[in-house]
Amino acid sequence: MNTGVLPVPVVPELMRDRDRLDGVATVQKALQLLEAIADRGSSTARELSASLGIPLPTVYRLAQELVKRGYLVHLKAEYKFELGYKLYGLGVSLHRQIAASSEVRAAIDELHNTVEMAAYFAIYRGADVVVTYVSDCAEHRRLSPLKFGFHEAAHATAFGKIMLAGMSIEQRDEYLQVHGTPQLADATIADRATLEDVLAKVALRGVAWEREEFMPGKSCAAVGVRGASGLITGAVAISMDADAIDGSEERQVEVRLREYAGLISRYYRAESNSLALS
Repeated sequence: MNTGVLPVPVVPELMRDRDRLDGVATVQKALQLLEAIADRGSSTARELSASLGIPLPTVYRLAQELVKRGYLVHLKAEYKFELGYKLYGLGVSLHRQIAASSEVRAAIDELHNTVEMAAYFAIYRGADVVVTYVSDCAEHRRLSPLKFGFHEAAHATAFGKIMLAGMSIEQRDEYLQVHGTPQLADATIADRATLEDVLAKVALRGVAWEREEFMPGKSCAAVGVRGASGLITGAVAISMDADAIDGSEERQVEVRLREYAGLISRYYRAESNSLALS
């Protein structure tokens, strides 16, 4: 019988789009599992399902696939999943790609010992600024979140402001649309217009300061490191208690930062790749 209702055609493009979205969702859920297990140390499938809001059958299916590929290990006696050994290889590879060289580490260590403050080296990788080395001690400790691989809060960190100040307006717009300017502390500059004024001064002076913007009671300063092209490719930074120094001492800190940033810049530009530390 002809009902007059035409059949809905199957559009191959729509099916491909749906398959692509399903595939993206699966990858996202698998990554959520890995991140949750990394945070907890180990987890049962039920714990993962409850904390992530992923159906239990999906958790089992994804976890089993990750176990097969070496990204997870199933501890059957404990009914738990832990990170697999394959992730270690990925970590080693990442460290090899972005870790500071022994010469750069020596320079940052010397900066730390000279100014008696925690010292940092960060590089610009893609659209992020990433901490790749920290030199501190019991008397002059690092800011606790700032460790190898930290790549957040560019608007509230001194080395992040160096990166942002070196971007074009279009690049900065794109970066801040993705990352935002969250209010991390009372002094954090979250207003875009105010941040632009600060970044203009950073670009002019070549030194960035943040005073209790990232962490209450702490301040940081940074100077950019330039590669062979002359573009900023990283930063040297220090951190201290917010009330640790006065205006004249700030200028001395800036002199040291410029000195070591220049030293590391010359290292990256030199064919010999050797630092002459003094």
